Amino acid sequence: MPTDKRPVMTPVQNTAPLAQAVIAIMRRDLKASLRQRQDLFNPLVFFVMVVSLFPLGVSPEVSFLRQSGTGILWVAALLSTLLSLDHLFRHDYDDGTLEQLLLAPQPLFLLVLAKATAHWLVTGVPLVLLAPVLGVMVHLDGNSIGVLCLTLLVGTPVLSLVGSIGAALTVGLRSGGVLLSLLIIPLYIPVLIFGTGTVTAAEAGAPVSGYLAIMGALLALALTLAPFASAAALRISLSNS
Repeated sequence: MPTDKRPVMTPVQNTAPLAQAVIAIMRRDLKASLRQRQDLFNPLVFFVMVVSLFPLGVSPEVSFLRQSGTGILWVAALLSTLLSLDHLFRHDYDDGTLEQLLLAPQPLFLLVLAKATAHWLVTGVPLVLLAPVLGVMVHLDGNSIGVLCLTLLVGTPVLSLVGSIGAALTVGLRSGGVLLSLLIIPLYIPVLIFGTGTVTAAEAGAPVSGYLAIMGALLALALTLAPFASAAALRISLSNS
């Protein structure tokens, strides 16, 4: 059996000041993602495959792809983020690190926020960087691609933050992936609507400041509430396991 090479949190880290503890958790998760490269590349490969196969399965016409390309990219980004969420707390649960996080003197919601931020850095940021290439593939113009990248830059952190709630609720379940999807996808709908609506408005020449303001409000709401909800869900999951 292969041994788990993920770095384990030591008691010294538990007594570290708050800022050092948050940075240590982010650094640990980033290193673990680089070591387990299949978890890092699978969402990106899935993102590219969905966008690439959609024209083959539906229609390769330029007009159709230009009209539906934004929706294709956003749905693919949403599903790619969802694909990696099950591992957000799973490895920590398996090696016992999650119990140490709950016993740490630092506020749990800030530690959860650090883990969600690390998840976004290894999942959301690469999706934003890949979006221009795939936007050209679906025949979006330059202005639409720029707005699309902006909406993904604002929207993908919301996907990671909201997804952490479902990941925390299902961390103790063996087959939690399907349940995680059922719990989280309805909560993703507002981000999907306003993300695609922003690019559609840009294509029509309409102002997009209102859409971006709403997406910013969703991000602020997720930053404010999701870490607390995820921390409470982790306590519930571990108390029942």
